[in-house]
Amino acid sequence: MRSLDIGATGMLAQQLNVDVISNNIANMTTTGYKRQRAAFQDLLYQNLTRPGSTSSDTGTTVPSGMQVGLGVKTGSVYRVHSQGTIQITENELDLAILGRGFFQVNLPDGTFAYTRDGTFQINENGEIVTTQGFPIAPTITVPNNATSIDINQEGEVLATIQGQIAVQNLGQFQMVDFVNPAGLEAIGNNMYLETTASGTAVTGIANQLQFGRIQQGSLEQSNVDVVSEITKLISAQRAYEMNSNVISTSDEMLQTVSQLR
Repeated sequence: MRSLDIGATGMLAQQLNVDVISNNIANMTTTGYKRQRAAFQDLLYQNLTRPGSTSSDTGTTVPSGMQVGLGVKTGSVYRVHSQGTIQITENELDLAILGRGFFQVNLPDGTFAYTRDGTFQINENGEIVTTQGFPIAPTITVPNNATSIDINQEGEVLATIQGQIAVQNLGQFQMVDFVNPAGLEAIGNNMYLETTASGTAVTGIANQLQFGRIQQGSLEQSNVDVVSEITKLISAQRAYEMNSNVISTSDEMLQTVSQLR
């Protein structure tokens, strides 16, 4: 019976759906996290009678035919890059992006990664780095005698130096954007890599063109809506149960057939 295989594909699809939802819920407090959503597609169809086929020698055609579907499959699991809520931290090295764009990070192998997580710190060399110790690109170094740091909406880092009246410009954060941010490859630690699907990285300055502005002393929170995710979780559970009922019913029907004399 086809229904056994169809029910099995439905259970597998909802199992993956629950996996995606659970990952969203687990990252509901992860800084800069972007929620994921599973999209499903129907499988191939068996044409028992093809629509439009000739039904008589006079040229009449079948209006709808007879097609039997074979179940469901996962089409994609894509990331929704909507704006997360902004949390005020009052930490001078916490930065939030309001709008499009990513921070650029130097990886140890010389390549770049991209992140929305603006939780930055200063390492032993005075460089502004991520929580994993990776320096941002371009590298910005803070002098030891700096008493405070101000970062404006364009990403310019202005330091007040002890014994100096004028502030010193230490550099500027570079913004990066992509035609298709959903095509970026997530590698963990709140970072992404460029792929063919994302398109080539476009660099620029914050608060100009398509790039969002930078807000100092703030962090962008996860864009996960917990109420919505719980609703999806319940719906996925019900769908899983109904597909399991399909398999149980099909099995009972086969038992009935096997008991015929």
